[in-house]
Amino acid sequence: MTYVEGFVVAVPTANKEAYRKHAAEAAPLFKEFGVARMVECWGDDVPDGKVNDFKGAVQAKPDETVVFSWFEYPDKATRDAANEKMMSDPRMAQMGGEMPFDGKRMIIGGFDSIVDDAGKGGADGKTGYADGYIVPVPDANKDAYRAMAEKASQVFRDYGATRVVEAWGDDVPDGKVTDYARAAHKKDGETVVYSWVEWPDKETRTAGWEKMMTDERMKPDPDNNPFDGARMIYGGFVPIVEA
Repeated sequence: MTYVEGFVVAVPTANKEAYRKHAAEAAPLFKEFGVARMVECWGDDVPDGKVNDFKGAVQAKPDETVVFSWFEYPDKATRDAANEKMMSDPRMAQMGGEMPFDGKRMIIGGFDSIVDDAGKGGADGKTGYADGYIVPVPDANKDAYRAMAEKASQVFRDYGATRVVEAWGDDVPDGKVTDYARAAHKKDGETVVYSWVEWPDKETRTAGWEKMMTDERMKPDPDNNPFDGARMIYGGFVPIVEA
């Protein structure tokens, strides 16, 4: 299944077009390295959380917007080979010196998909809107989480979503300033999950969520919840680059 390199970064809101241009110009280079798909999503509906949230995850300032983005690879071996090429390519070094954001606060990690329903007819055409999530899950609950996610993915698709991906943390390094572990308030014995839901547009997403809120299949079972929902980070994002 798909191997995911997931990113979250705070970008000065005034630099939106500079960031979009920077990412779009980099896309052919990443494709050369082996990236099968690259999506960059600009924060649109990113709420404050009681425990943690996307803004806190990257220490976003009041004049910054959170970007949720990912690379898709056919497998981990392709991703590892791509990273080796990136580390030695002088074009990447040049690109790194021209970033329109603070790279020290970017969080990054490799995730192995455990749910990806693209094979059910999803991911057709351009993605118009995306819901992004980060959640810590106890390692012992991996199978239970996967079962719950597979059930939820069908509900999402019933209400208009085109694709659901849930990816289990595999190569998620500690950062000097912030990282996925701190973003999700991860505890010992837990793994961070990076996931997203693709929609054709925001209107479909909004209508879909209204219907899902009353769908019996989405009602949580407090006695069998495989993760701590209070520490789940979520938000809505508008794709600005898809390659």
